[in-house]
Amino acid sequence: MKKKSPSSSTSDASKTVNHRHVDDYSDVLASEPSCDRVFTSFAPKPKHTRFESQATTENVVLLLRQHPITQVKWILVVLFFGIVPMSFPFLPVYSFLPISYRLGLTFLWYLALFGYSFQLFLKWFYNVYILTDERVIDVDFISLAQKNITAAKIDNIEDITSESVGFSSTFFDHGTVLIQTAGAAQEITFEAVPYPAKVTAVLNDLLLEEEREKIEGRTH
Repeated sequence: MKKKSPSSSTSDASKTVNHRHVDDYSDVLASEPSCDRVFTSFAPKPKHTRFESQATTENVVLLLRQHPITQVKWILVVLFFGIVPMSFPFLPVYSFLPISYRLGLTFLWYLALFGYSFQLFLKWFYNVYILTDERVIDVDFISLAQKNITAAKIDNIEDITSESVGFSSTFFDHGTVLIQTAGAAQEITFEAVPYPAKVTAVLNDLLLEEEREKIEGRTH
């Protein structure tokens, strides 16, 4: 077994000591308890959350999804089509079908409706925006076999703006956070996320901490 040299052990320990917890520099997240809920759109300091490219010393400080109110439209559509089969007996041709055909038609209807609603739920659940103490990450879920991931380092962020337009955005406190970066991904957009002002404040806290690390010579 290969042993670590004393210098590498010291280096690893130094990284651990110098890497401050987000509560030490972000008043917004310091006031928020760690989140252990799975089905939520605003998860500060989420427990048991990791992603594929996460570095060993990288910590997730905020996980976001689109506000649930933005999903109401398709839920109402699903509920409407869920009661449509109740009108089948009133169709002239339906009464001439054998009972097995009627049951089969109803089964196929609800199977298709379930597939449609499950796909939209997965899109909401797996389309996530992640803030770590090192990066901002936008995961666009396309299917179970395909997703697009856009990421930028915190120190590449040049500008942060938030937009809340319309009654729904104001009343339910959700909006879009636009992140301009100097990297390959020049803009990362967090769409319809809860508490856009809080998200912007956390991003600013991460930027300030990144500057402090550079000034103080601390590393991740």
